[in-house]
Amino acid sequence: MTTIKAIARQLKVSPSTVSRALQDNPRIGQKTRDAVRELAAQLHYTPSQTARNLRSGKTSVFAMVLPEIRENFFSEVVNGVEELAFQHHYSVALYQSHDSYEREQQILSMLTRNQVDGVMLSVAKESQQFGHIQHLIDRGVPLVLFDRIPPHINTHQVGCDMEKGAYDATKWLSGQGFRRIALLNGPYPLVASEDRYRGYIRALIEEKLPVENALVKRVDLTTDDTSRKMTQLIESAHRPDAVLAFNDYVALDAMQVCRRQGLRINEDISFVSFANLPLTAYMDQSPLASVEQHPYQIGHKAVEILLSLNDPSSGASADDFQRVVLNPQLVVRLP
Repeated sequence: MTTIKAIARQLKVSPSTVSRALQDNPRIGQKTRDAVRELAAQLHYTPSQTARNLRSGKTSVFAMVLPEIRENFFSEVVNGVEELAFQHHYSVALYQSHDSYEREQQILSMLTRNQVDGVMLSVAKESQQFGHIQHLIDRGVPLVLFDRIPPHINTHQVGCDMEKGAYDATKWLSGQGFRRIALLNGPYPLVASEDRYRGYIRALIEEKLPVENALVKRVDLTTDDTSRKMTQLIESAHRPDAVLAFNDYVALDAMQVCRRQGLRINEDISFVSFANLPLTAYMDQSPLASVEQHPYQIGHKAVEILLSLNDPSSGASADDFQRVVLNPQLVVRLP
């Protein structure tokens, strides 16, 4: 690998002269600058990114911490992040918490020690204490929370209005004639679960539909727990005629339970969900509608914020927190 010292030896000049010439420093004569650039091109010289980082105090690396890359929603967020980051010559380091609070702590602790130019985080479902997140902020690391955003953390945020998404979905079900609408919600610690609950309840009240605790079930987002809670809904004295599910994965697991019980999907019991997974377009029986959360745009906007925080000319302040809330879209799949 060609170095500045190697170029300097061949031209019989100092390494500092070569370095300045490569930066087109006017202190170096034009003839010398031309000779240095010509030889550097012949020898396929590539500047050391490590050296650049040491001079600038930057790494050109953004870190991204998310629960599970295998979930289509998060993989689409990654696509949005990588697209814009690479356009601006940033690398993206990807970490998965696997929804573990302990693992999330370890990752953020490592990122605090190892310099990166910014972190994007969607919290694990096990996380109920957030001191490790505040510690990262206190160390001056630019942080953007996305999708799963814990309360009372003052930093930049990008998400989708899940309360409105649940409200729109419940109102739509009511407009289709459904009267007993259940909610298969996510676990309690997730703010996204509370947002869905508020939107669901608000729509029920407006539509003068029954608000019953028995129609609301919280699941830990596993297949087994979803199966148990859906079975409870089916076997209740007053079975719901429609279910609003936390996401398409929960809806698909719940629909399997209905099939095993001999129920006809979207006839005996119907489903609406969140995430708008592409695979549902290939299913004979998919949820009647799904709330599009715009994951690609979420990733894109998170990188926009980090880029502005790393660009002194942007005027962006680390303490002037941006809160971006995208508008959800109910995608109806009725035949």
